[in-house]
Amino acid sequence: MENITTERLLLRPWQETDVDFVYDLYSRWVVQRFIGNEPRVMESRTEAEERVARFQAIDHPVHGIWAVTRREDGAPVGTLLLKPIPASGEEPPKPSDDVEIGWHLHPDYWGSGFASEAAEAVLAHAFAHGLDRVVAVTNPANEASQNVCLRIGMKAKGLSRKYYNATCELFVAKNPTVDS
Repeated sequence: MENITTERLLLRPWQETDVDFVYDLYSRWVVQRFIGNEPRVMESRTEAEERVARFQAIDHPVHGIWAVTRREDGAPVGTLLLKPIPASGEEPPKPSDDVEIGWHLHPDYWGSGFASEAAEAVLAHAFAHGLDRVVAVTNPANEASQNVCLRIGMKAKGLSRKYYNATCELFVAKNPTVDS
């Protein structure tokens, strides 16, 4: 997985030294409340270690789950993902042919523009590596993430049950270099 840089951010692979940040991020209800069909907070540092190991295990030339850090001081601010999205239907859901983009930022950095900046860079990365389209899904109540989708040029497609066996707001971005 390659590093991705923006004006203010470095998106890089996760490291063992990030475990405490991952635990802090995903143990907060305000972060977890919109994630999954049955949101729950991370309850132990062991869960954080396992999550970092899963993030590190992704070995793909385009897909990844990046640690989003500030370039000025290396401080972690969140997570940015680009990965196959599970299709609805089977339990547990299996990955579809579609690729999703998503982000989870620490509340200390909400409103900073970091989510949009990181997501825009990963969307550009996806298209530069030949993906035709990328989707995003949000909980219908998650207006902040929906606004990020719109800011990075994704088109709102309304409610959908196509992914995660859940009703989500669906957003789609098409590669501008590919004829539709």
